Amino acid sequence: MSDPWRNPYTQAAVVLPAEPAGDGDPEPVIDPDAPRARVWRPVVLLCLVSAVLAGTLGGAVGYALALRGGVAAGAFPAGAGALDPPAAAVRPPESLAGVAERVSPSVVTIRVSGPQGGVGSGFVVSQDGYVITNHHVVEGAARTSLAVVFSDGTATPATLVGQDPESDLAVLKVEKEGLIAVDLGDSDAVAVGDPLLAFGSPLALSNTVTQGIVSALDRTIQSDQSGQVRYYAAIQTDAAINQGNSGGPLVDAAGRVVGVNAVIKSVAGDQETAGNIGIAFAIPINQAKRVSQEIIATGKARRTVIGAEVGNAAAGLTGGVRLETVQSNGPASTAGLRAGDVVTRLDHHPLNDAIDLVALVRKYAPGSIVTVEYRRGSTTQTASVTLAADAQ
Repeated sequence: MSDPWRNPYTQAAVVLPAEPAGDGDPEPVIDPDAPRARVWRPVVLLCLVSAVLAGTLGGAVGYALALRGGVAAGAFPAGAGALDPPAAAVRPPESLAGVAERVSPSVVTIRVSGPQGGVGSGFVVSQDGYVITNHHVVEGAARTSLAVVFSDGTATPATLVGQDPESDLAVLKVEKEGLIAVDLGDSDAVAVGDPLLAFGSPLALSNTVTQGIVSALDRTIQSDQSGQVRYYAAIQTDAAINQGNSGGPLVDAAGRVVGVNAVIKSVAGDQETAGNIGIAFAIPINQAKRVSQEIIATGKARRTVIGAEVGNAAAGLTGGVRLETVQSNGPASTAGLRAGDVVTRLDHHPLNDAIDLVALVRKYAPGSIVTVEYRRGSTTQTASVTLAADAQ
């Protein structure tokens, strides 16, 4: 009657379970205090036997695989060098690492002792011991206060053969057997975007190599160091160059020297504490080679001139360099140029400042013929100018 789902119209009834059909055996009663049979011992024994068999089989398989791979007792290499290097570690000679390895023995650290001493860089250009560096590296050095240190740590005294302050180049001589000379490239064949490596001893850290690209060509700059004014139509690079890199080689991807590291651009007011900001300049190797050969042959170098005093064009004119005076019978005069003419291009290089003309002229050897575009009044004309050497 308490079933909530019961049909209320169904009559209630009481149903009693039927009696079993016969007398069955009563269910046995187990004494809880009686001792039970210990059936777990066989199970534990079986587990132990299985574990021993599995370990033995695994060890045998591992040992067999090790023997097959050649790593068994006594088969370990005596040193890491006995193993074949991975493919990435085998660097071909044309890689940047291969170039660095090939050029480094020719790069030297130059140490100048005395009150004006310091550290710079240089590179060997001949097996008989000639070394090129910057003039400002050895400026004021006595002939007995110079020493060069090679990449292997050996040092030897050096003799100053000669120097050219205006081009910022100097030549040293060392007496040493087994010298390795660099390969000289062609700086006129360099293009913007070419990869470069800069070698030297920045901040006295010898055997340093940095990487960059050619970021500009014929970058005309005026450098004033120690009261000496220098002009460069330089190779500009973003390779990291710092104090101490001066005189070191700037090398192309083939390992050929295309420039001599010279100066850096910096936002610091004090050049002594200036550091790399990604703008550095190198003297083109074609110019450095010519000047160095003249120093070795005669002890000095000739300066290339156009035979005119120059200044900036008057305000309002669109660029150009004004010829203030023209030397009689000089290169400009012989080509028909006159005082007052405004030179706008030199061999297709636009000129915006007097520094541009001076620096570009210095780049060429005496006797070179250059094309000059100039304005005279309202007309534009061109002339071929044969550059000459300064009388000195």
